[in-house]
Amino acid sequence: MDATSVAEAFPAGEFLAEELEARGWTQQDFAAVLGRPVQFVSEVITGKREITRESAAQIGAALGTSAQLWLNLQETYLLWVQSQDEQVQASIDAVRLRARLRELAPVRELQKRGFVSEGPPEEQARDIVGLLGMGSLDDVPEISFAPRRSNSDETVTLVQRAWVACVRQVAGQLWAAPYDREAFEGVVRGLSSAVRQPSSMANFQASFAEAGVRLVYLEAFPGGKLDGCALLLGGAPVIGISGRGKRLDKVLFTILHESAHVLLGHVEQAGGVIADDLATPSEELWEREADELAGSLALAGDIATVPGRITRTWVDAEARRLDVHPLVLIGCLQKEGRIPWSTTLVRDAISAVPHLEAWDAPRPLRGSASA
Repeated sequence: MDATSVAEAFPAGEFLAEELEARGWTQQDFAAVLGRPVQFVSEVITGKREITRESAAQIGAALGTSAQLWLNLQETYLLWVQSQDEQVQASIDAVRLRARLRELAPVRELQKRGFVSEGPPEEQARDIVGLLGMGSLDDVPEISFAPRRSNSDETVTLVQRAWVACVRQVAGQLWAAPYDREAFEGVVRGLSSAVRQPSSMANFQASFAEAGVRLVYLEAFPGGKLDGCALLLGGAPVIGISGRGKRLDKVLFTILHESAHVLLGHVEQAGGVIADDLATPSEELWEREADELAGSLALAGDIATVPGRITRTWVDAEARRLDVHPLVLIGCLQKEGRIPWSTTLVRDAISAVPHLEAWDAPRPLRGSASA
C-alpha cells in the first residue's frame, strides 16, 4: 500500500519496543543479543536513529523475521511523515504536473515558439490545455486533421499533434472570406504556373483567404516529420505548411496535396487523422486520390516523350511548354522514378522558405484555443 494513502503510520521503533515487551526482553538484553551498545537500541526505539540494511538484518535475525520487514516499516513511516508536509507535497504535485504536460506536448519546443509560458507549471498547463482544446488535463486531446507525413508507418506523435494544434491556433487569428469551393479550385489550379516566378508564393496566403481557406506557415518541429496538414476551424478549411524539404517543388506539392484533401471533401469526412498507413480502405483511398489530384494540379498537361538522357536544356524547354518552373517538372519526374533523387539537376535548387516567411503569422495566444 502507498504510505501516503494510509491514515497514519508508526515508527519502526514502536514495533520493535512491542516485540521486546512480548518477549520480556529489556533493551539491555536486546543490545547483548545484537552485540550492540544499549544506546543503539534506545535510539532505534525512539526514532533518533534510522535502521540501516545491516541493522535490519541483525534485528531480523534476532527476532526471526526478515530484514525487509524492518526496512519496510521504517520506509512506510518516513514516507507518511513526508506526506504530511505541505511544502514537500506541493513540490511533488508540481513534478507530477510537469510530467503530465510532457505526456501531452513537447513543452520546451512550444515554449521556444511562444505557445507555452516559461512561468510556473500551472501557467504552462493553462496554455497546453487551451492549445490542445482540452477541458482539463485529464481529457484526451481531440484534433481532427489530415496530415502529410514522412513517417507514415507510425501513429501520429505528440510532436505532430502539437504542431497541428499550433497551426489551428494561428489560423484562428487570420482573416478569410466564406469558403467558396469553386473559387478555391480556381486558385489552386493556378499555383503551379504562378511559381514560375517563385516570389509569387508569397501571395498564396492572401489568394487562399479570398477563397475562404486559411493558409498557415509554421516551421516544422524537430522530429515532427510533418510536411503539412488540413483541418477544419469553425467549419472552414485550414491548411498548414511546415516547409520541410524547403525545395520549391516539394513545398508546392505539399500545398497541392492538402488543397486536394479540401477540394475532395476528405477533411469533412475524416473525423480524425488521415494518413497513408491508416487501416480502413476509405482512408487509404483518400490519400491516393489526394496524390492523384495534386499531381494533375502540378502539371496541367502531359509530359512529352522523355529522352534517354535528360539535360537541363530539355527540362527548361519542356517546363516552358508546360508553363511551370523547371523544378516542378524535375520533381514530378523524380516522383515517377525517371530522374534519381540525387540528380545534379537540382543543384542549388530554389528554397520556398523565404516566400513562406512572408505570410502573415500572428503571435501565439497563450491559454486559449481557437474555436
